[in-house]
Amino acid sequence: MTKFYTSLSEIKSEISSGKTSVEKLVQGYLNNITLNAHLNAFNEVFEQEALASAIKIDARIKQGNAGKLAGMVIAIKDNICYKGHKVNASSKILKDFTSVYSSTIVERLLAEDAVIIGRCNCDEFAMGASNENSFFGPVKNYADETRVAGGSSGGSAVAVQANMCHAALGTDTGGSVRQPASFCGLIGLKPTYGRISRHGIIAYASSFDQVGPITRSVEDAALLLEIMAGPDEYDSTLANVAVPAFSGEIKAPGIKKIAYLQEALSSPGVDGEVKSTLVNYIDKLRAEGHTVKPIAFELLDYLVPTYYILAMAEASSNLSRYDGVHYGYRSPAATDLVSTYKRSRSEGFGKEVKRRIMLGTFVLSAGYYDAYFSKAQKVRRLIQEKTAAILEEYDFILIPTAPEPAFALGKQEKDPVVTYLSDIFTVQASLAGVPAISLPTGNNSKGLPLGLQLLTKNFNEQELLNFSKYFLGL
Repeated sequence: MTKFYTSLSEIKSEISSGKTSVEKLVQGYLNNITLNAHLNAFNEVFEQEALASAIKIDARIKQGNAGKLAGMVIAIKDNICYKGHKVNASSKILKDFTSVYSSTIVERLLAEDAVIIGRCNCDEFAMGASNENSFFGPVKNYADETRVAGGSSGGSAVAVQANMCHAALGTDTGGSVRQPASFCGLIGLKPTYGRISRHGIIAYASSFDQVGPITRSVEDAALLLEIMAGPDEYDSTLANVAVPAFSGEIKAPGIKKIAYLQEALSSPGVDGEVKSTLVNYIDKLRAEGHTVKPIAFELLDYLVPTYYILAMAEASSNLSRYDGVHYGYRSPAATDLVSTYKRSRSEGFGKEVKRRIMLGTFVLSAGYYDAYFSKAQKVRRLIQEKTAAILEEYDFILIPTAPEPAFALGKQEKDPVVTYLSDIFTVQASLAGVPAISLPTGNNSKGLPLGLQLLTKNFNEQELLNFSKYFLGL
């Protein structure tokens, strides 16, 4: 059984000393996947391919020409395209669909000798905060199997949490990397929108979607960001901004100014132990000499409604391509073109996806466009401007990642609106497009992981990573 490695540097050290090899690591992770199959973290495991890749990488290590990620065994979310492999976005409507090309990020990982061990379960089309909206069934939290893993990248988080791989990739639209990372006691990074190519990522909401790593160490998150980021001719939304050598430049951050949302402590909807964790870290930061002040964010009540109006509108547009004609699932009961569309979409999409498509179509309809979608766009601009103004005065915003620890399986089914509100602290960074990271802060009295989140200004990931490394040592 492969031991828990905190960082890739630790793995590289043991490989160089002969204590392990990439092949042994892969075999160990495969054994763990088998042992933890009941957690339902993987939709597919690339067993033979991963072992074959490991043998080749071991040879390159001996020759001294291996890539930066040699020794890293990674899993990818099931909405990331990998040529010659199935990609379903955990949906029936993409059942048995095989990708004809690889996403830019997969190509970059493979070029640096990462081993991709499998594709992870997720909420269908990345729509959810619990990983219960999957055609393949829910993912269970390794810390407590009666609890959710978080969503939508729950499979990716549990794969790392249960030591079924060293690191994993998720996508973050409204918190889908950060929230499962928090629920599973891991580090989850959402970079600035436009930092990493979205080419080959199955779209949910195109103006929000961003790939992010889930890791055990800040150094690994920095290295993966460094390798995945940068210009790509296939994605016109990428910013023309230089990519620093993030992993090589992590250093002491110095004294900083930090704001925290006072609503995070005053709101009755925030769990008591989440509040006490936030207070504890505020006290630690002040004791270290940092300036930590409460701020009011008067737009807080508008964050979730604004996000869901815009994300659902974009989803209804993006998912219109799944029609039962081009690829994926086609209803066997279809008799003509209209019934092909109706039956394939109604049978192929799950309940939550259909709910979001219908709501998105509604807010884009002629009679309601100005009342909902247009107004939400204006509120989004206000949220961006308010967040930018705070980050001009302060280096970071500190808030909980989620208002509560991992909740019980089945809660979302009873009331989806309650689950939407669990995004209250993650959607600000998504709406503003700024980078954010969820950091593990220990467990509550029931042994469930808790996490706090740091936000900073656009393309300031280096300072965010520097401070995150320091923060974890408090």
